[in-house]
Amino acid sequence: MTLSYDTAGDGPALLLLHAGICDRRMWDPQWRPLADAGYQVIRCDLRGFGETPAPDGPYNNADDVVALLDALGIERAALIGASYGGKTSLEIAARRPDRVSALALLCAGSDSHEPSDALVALGEREEALVEAGDLDAALQLMVDSWIGPEGDDTVREAVHVMQRRAYEVQLAAGDVAQLRPPYELSAITAPTLAVSGGQDIEDFRRIAEGLPARLADARHLELPWAGHLPSMERPAEVTELLTAFLGERLAPAVR
Repeated sequence: MTLSYDTAGDGPALLLLHAGICDRRMWDPQWRPLADAGYQVIRCDLRGFGETPAPDGPYNNADDVVALLDALGIERAALIGASYGGKTSLEIAARRPDRVSALALLCAGSDSHEPSDALVALGEREEALVEAGDLDAALQLMVDSWIGPEGDDTVREAVHVMQRRAYEVQLAAGDVAQLRPPYELSAITAPTLAVSGGQDIEDFRRIAEGLPARLADARHLELPWAGHLPSMERPAEVTELLTAFLGERLAPAVR
């Protein structure tokens, strides 16, 4: 299966992976600036999000992303992953370290993290609303829970639109198993920037804080103002942060 994607620019490859309440449109503020900075930028919709159909059988996001890189003829890419996309980025970097040149993780999830009671309860509330057919209430819960105080009405509306699209696609397809092959974070060799948000749910702050002790070359940075989607909440500041990190690790194409 081919993931829906966009690509722009020339230079070292960057792949942007979206959060689970968004799709590839969340990267609109970073898309062109990163390409203009001298990189080949790819952004895709994972299965069941945006323009990529929901899976019709067992699947694995990491395998899908590697297959996309193969189709584009890209041997190595830097991965920039937000939340759900960050979790996928960690899996790719652990299972296929030869394919990843750098990792920038924005409030990433992790398969190795045991969710808190609060996070489990949030998921259960969302599931109950969706099962009851009250998508409007589920959408409001997601927007209120995941967007920090810096997210204005434009950000809230964008997340609302992307999350509704995900509900529609995924509900039409029904439940499909996501394959979860084992992997160890210690296998990651790519230089890593783990960003957390000071206004985010505690689980994601703990994940980011813990990564430097588990990876060979990682540092943690907390943005005190940020909720769960810093790249949308303060896009210019995060674009600058990403460009600086990538500039330390990759040589962009000369413009």
